[in-house]
Amino acid sequence: MADPVLFHHASSLLHDPGPHPEQPARITAIEQAMAARDWLGFERRQSPAASRALLEAVHPARLINGIHELCAAGGGAIDADTVVSPGSWEAALHAAGGAAAMVDALLTGGARLGASVHRPPGHHAEIERSMGFCLFNNVAVAARRARDEHGVDRVLILDWDVHHGNGTQDVFYATDEVLFASIHQSPLYPGTGAAAETGSAAGEGFTVNLPVPPGSDDAVYTSLVEHVVVPLARRYAPRLILISAGFDAHVDDPLAQCRVTDAGYATMSASVRALADELDVAVGVVLEGGYALGALATGLVATLEVLGRDGPVAAPQLPVHELADGYRRRHAAPAG
Repeated sequence: MADPVLFHHASSLLHDPGPHPEQPARITAIEQAMAARDWLGFERRQSPAASRALLEAVHPARLINGIHELCAAGGGAIDADTVVSPGSWEAALHAAGGAAAMVDALLTGGARLGASVHRPPGHHAEIERSMGFCLFNNVAVAARRARDEHGVDRVLILDWDVHHGNGTQDVFYATDEVLFASIHQSPLYPGTGAAAETGSAAGEGFTVNLPVPPGSDDAVYTSLVEHVVVPLARRYAPRLILISAGFDAHVDDPLAQCRVTDAGYATMSASVRALADELDVAVGVVLEGGYALGALATGLVATLEVLGRDGPVAAPQLPVHELADGYRRRHAAPAG
């Protein structure tokens, strides 16, 4: 079995939105923490820039052209939260290209674990709108790459960023080719992700929103993954698992009020790894948010360490939290 692979690119440091929580130091903090652990045995690879075809599998040409033109003109604000600089174009191309290259490595290169560690993040980027610090939807590009290039017709995307992945939901809301499960604080930006949002047309039932209240901790998050997401995914039988890995639900993060710890991320990762072992599928991690630099770095290290363990990983034995039990009952009908 091939070593796990980590895709990165120096252009992530060129995306400069000015004084902003989504800052270049996020990548520096991660790299320092990973280097201190000898990169956890990951093979580091330079990410390619995404092709126009890769981007247009998710976004229309007018959105892509608009970002390019704004960056080329010196940068500016897309909205109150989303700002680009001249270097943002290259950073965004490599963020999307790295996610797609990770999928290629997982599906044809023999690796069972991959990580795409770039900025800007992507899960708020809707089909026709960049927003929420995000330009292109990197995890959606990755999922579409799995389908278009490798014929993978069922992908699980688990989004545990504290903010709802409205963009990823937008891309896959009407298809059963992706089971999208999002655990997110509510109320919180962007205000989407109600439990009643479950998909449309062929996608009905394949969007699983699990909003949690402020203050939700390890017990809530880990139970939702193990007792709601994993059973639904088992029924769905994805051929690839992708994690939209934000670390802003961490107790130290300044932008939200959840209380997840490094141990919580490790336990959620153990649930995912045990599921992947059971289904004999690969896992890809795509970096999203996380704005306390230390917590971002240690949370990602905890996640990748568990996902990359040698030998089988046992599913954690967890009590069913009251909130998870309610969602489990709501989603009792099989997905798929």
